[in-house]
Amino acid sequence: MEPDLRSFDAPSGERLDVAIAHALALSRTRARDLVDEGFVTIDGRPVGKPATVLRGDEIVSVLIPPARPVMVEPEDVRVTVIFEDEHLAAIDKPPGMTAHPTATVRSGTVVNALLGRMQLSKEERQDPYADAYRPGIVHRLDKDTSGVMVVAKNDAAHRELASAFKRRLTEKIYVAITTGAIDEVVVVDAPIGRHPVKRQQMTVGGSNPRPASTQFRVLARLPGYTLVRAKPHSGRTHQIRVHLAHVHAPILGDLVYGRPSDVIARHALHAQQLTLPHPVDHLAITFSAQVPADMVQAWLRLGGSWPPAEHPEL
Repeated sequence: MEPDLRSFDAPSGERLDVAIAHALALSRTRARDLVDEGFVTIDGRPVGKPATVLRGDEIVSVLIPPARPVMVEPEDVRVTVIFEDEHLAAIDKPPGMTAHPTATVRSGTVVNALLGRMQLSKEERQDPYADAYRPGIVHRLDKDTSGVMVVAKNDAAHRELASAFKRRLTEKIYVAITTGAIDEVVVVDAPIGRHPVKRQQMTVGGSNPRPASTQFRVLARLPGYTLVRAKPHSGRTHQIRVHLAHVHAPILGDLVYGRPSDVIARHALHAQQLTLPHPVDHLAITFSAQVPADMVQAWLRLGGSWPPAEHPEL
C-alpha cells in the first residue's frame, strides 16, 4: 500500500496540528504525531513543531504512511490436529479459514489458530505486524478448500518441507463435486496463468502461463453432477478449479469459476490426502482427512448415497 500525500492551503493564524486535524479529518493527536515523525512540510520545507502558527499564505503537505496492520495474535480457533511431532504438524483445515494473515485478514487464520498451541517455524524471526507474517506455512489451501494442510514447527523442517513441495516430492489427492460430466479417467495438461482482465483469477493460458497437469478419476455419477478424485502433478494457484472449469465441469458452488449452489455454501473441494517425505528421516508419511459433512450433505441432497457404493472407503 502506497503512502498518501495530501496538501492544503494554510489557514491564517491557526496552529499547524489543529489545521491538519481539521483539513484532513484526523484527530489532533494523530496530526501532532505526523508532525513529530517528520511527515509534514510547509512550502516543501520540513517542519517539526506541531504548535507552529501558520501565516495563511503557505501550502501544507502531509504524507500519511500506510496504516500498520494489527499484530497477529494467538486465538482460540478450532482446528483439528491430525498429527504432530517436534518437526511438523498436519491439520484438517475447515472451509472458510484462510491459511495465513494478509494485509487485511489478521485473525481467524491457520496461523492464529496454531500460535500458542505450538512453536512454528520462523516465528521468532518474523515481525507479527508485517503483511508477510507467515510462520509455519510451507504450502496453502484456498480459503474455502477444506482438508489436509501441513505446517513446519522449526526452520530446518521448513526448509526441507518447502523443498519437497518445490521439487514435487509430494502427492496430493483431492475429492470434488463437479457440475457436468467428465470421462472416467482424464488428464488435463494445460498451462495456467493470471487472467488478463480479471486479475484475481487464474485461467488456462493467461499471463505468464506455467505448466500444469491434473489427473481426474470419476468416483460416482448423478444426473448433471460427478464426484471425482483429483491428483494434481503441479501446484499452480487454483489449479484443480481452473482445470475442471476448462473441461466444462466446474466445481459445485465455485463462485469464481462456476456458479453458486443451493446445496453447499462454498466450492465443493476437499484435500483428502497428502503424502510427503518427513523432514528428518525423509521416509514417506501420509496424512488423511475425511470428506467433511457439508460435502457429504451436498452429495446426498443431489440424490447420491454416502459413501458411494463404488467407493465405500470414502
